[in-house]
Amino acid sequence: MAEDQPPARYGFEPFDCAPALRLEAHERVAKLQNEALQQRLQKMEEALAALERRLWLAVYGVVAAVLAQVFHPLLAALP
Repeated sequence: MAEDQPPARYGFEPFDCAPALRLEAHERVAKLQNEALQQRLQKMEEALAALERRLWLAVYGVVAAVLAQVFHPLLAALP
């Protein structure tokens, strides 16, 4: 069983060096920034979808108004 464990290095405890800690901190910050960017992108996509629905509603409203103006004289001429 003792062969499965790595050998002790000259009696010192393992430690983290400053550059490795700085790199890990940078990776955590980059991950948080990426998550925040993804959340903002999701919100923007939702807002764009809502705007698109409003735009189509406006287009259908204009088409309905034009068709109403076209058919109004025709319906008024019928007995």
